[in-house]
Amino acid sequence: MQTEQPSPRLYNEDLAPATDRKWGAFSIFNVWTSDVHSLWGYYLAASLFLLCGNLMNFVLAIGFGSLVIYALMQMVGIAGVRTGVPFPVLARASFGTFGANVPALVRAVVACFWYGAQTAAASGAIVALALRHPAMLEFHQSTQILGHSGLEFLCFLLVWVLQLLIIQNGMETVRRFQDWAGPAVWVMMLILAIYLIVKSGKLTFGSEIPEEILLQATKDAGVPGTPGSFITLMAVAATWITYFAALYLNFCDFSRYAKDESALRRGNAWGLPVNLLAFCLVAGVTTSAAWHVYGEVLLYPDQISAKFDSLFLSILAAVTFAVATLGINVVANFVSAAFDFSNTFPSKISFRGGGLIAALIALALFPWSPWDTNAAHFVNFIGSTMGPIFGILMVDYYLIRKGVLNVAALYQENGEFRFQGGWHVKAFIAFGVGILFSSVLPTMTNILPSWWATYGWFFGVAIGGATYYILRSMDR
Repeated sequence: MQTEQPSPRLYNEDLAPATDRKWGAFSIFNVWTSDVHSLWGYYLAASLFLLCGNLMNFVLAIGFGSLVIYALMQMVGIAGVRTGVPFPVLARASFGTFGANVPALVRAVVACFWYGAQTAAASGAIVALALRHPAMLEFHQSTQILGHSGLEFLCFLLVWVLQLLIIQNGMETVRRFQDWAGPAVWVMMLILAIYLIVKSGKLTFGSEIPEEILLQATKDAGVPGTPGSFITLMAVAATWITYFAALYLNFCDFSRYAKDESALRRGNAWGLPVNLLAFCLVAGVTTSAAWHVYGEVLLYPDQISAKFDSLFLSILAAVTFAVATLGINVVANFVSAAFDFSNTFPSKISFRGGGLIAALIALALFPWSPWDTNAAHFVNFIGSTMGPIFGILMVDYYLIRKGVLNVAALYQENGEFRFQGGWHVKAFIAFGVGILFSSVLPTMTNILPSWWATYGWFFGVAIGGATYYILRSMDR
C-alpha cells in the first residue's frame, strides 16, 4: 500500500501502512495468550468461572462471550489487514485527520495507567518470591524509597526496564517475545493445576465453596446476582466481553502485520474462543483445588505459588507469571500508547518515542500508586468511553464505506478526511451521545437502573454507532 505525498503532520515510518508482514496464525494466537494470561486476567477468569455455578453454565456464559469477542476482534482485525494502518490512523477516517487524536489519547490515558498497574503486578510476583529469603525480608522492612519499600521499588524498576528492552527493536521483537512467552505461561498454568489437583486428590468445579465466601472473594469482578443465576450468567458474559474493550480499538495495531486474512482468522479462532475457554477452565479448576488444599479462595496464581513447599516451583511460578503480566503490558498498553502518542506529532515522535513517553508516565505515577486507590474508578470511567469509539469506527468502516478505504488520503491534510478543518463534527456528536449513556448517566446519576453499568460498554457501542450512522445518512 503506497502513500502519495503524505503530510509530515500525519506521517512517519511507524504510522505508515505495514509492508513487512510476517505475523502468521501462531503469532496472532500468541497476541491473545499474552493479553489474557496476566495476574488480573487469571483473577477475572477464575472469578467468572466460579460465579457460573457449574461446568455447563460456564460453557454457556464464557463460551458465548468468547464467540462474541472473536467476532468483534475479527471486525477490527480485518480492517487492520486490509489497510495496514494502526488504530489512530484508522480513526482518521471517522473522526478526521486531526480529530483522531482525541480517541487515540483516550486510549493512551487508559494504557498509561494500566501500564503502571501491570508493571506493579508483575514486580509484585517477584517481591513475593524474594520475601522468602530472610535478607530480602529485612531489606523490605527497613528500606523506603518514594513511599515504597526498597525491594518494591527495585523490582518495579527491573520490570520497567525489561519492558523497554522488549520494545526497543519494534514490533518484530514483540512478535518474537510473544511466540515463546505465551506457550511458556500455558505450560506453567498446567503444572500449577496438575500439582494442586494431585495434592487435593479431587477434580472439582467450585460448587463446594460456600456462597458468602465466594461472593466476598470475587466482589472486584463486578458481577451482580448469585452464582449460577440467569442474571449472573448474563453479567459474566458481559464482563468477559467488556474486559477486552481496549483491544477492540487497537487490535489493528497487530493485525496490520498479519500475512493475510486467513492467518488472522485462524490465529483468532485458536486464540479467542478456544484459548479463552481453556484458560478460564484451568484457572477455575486450579482455584477449586487450592480451596481443598489450603482452605482459602486464592484467585491470584502468585498467592497460590507463595504457599508452595517447593522453592523451585515457587520460583518457576513467580517468574512465569511475571513474564505473563509483562506480556499483556506490551500488548495491551505499551504498543497502543506508542502509536497513539506518535500520532499526535508524527514528525517528532516515533513509535519508540511514544512508548518511552508511556513508560515514563507510568514510572512517574509509581510513588502514588494510583492503581491502588479510587483513581482506578476514574480510569474505568474513561475506559467506558471506548464503546462509542468502537461503534463509530466499525459503522464508518463497514456500513458507510463498505470495507473500502482510501488509505493514501488518511495521510493528507486536505484530502477526503479533512471534514471540518481536520475534525469531523458528526463523529464527535455521536461520540458525546454515546458517552452520555455508556459513562456519564450510569456513573454520575441514578436516572438509569443499577444493572445498566454492567452493560454500559454495549450501550455505548450501539448508541454511539447508531447516532453516527443516522448523522452520516443525512449526507446522502
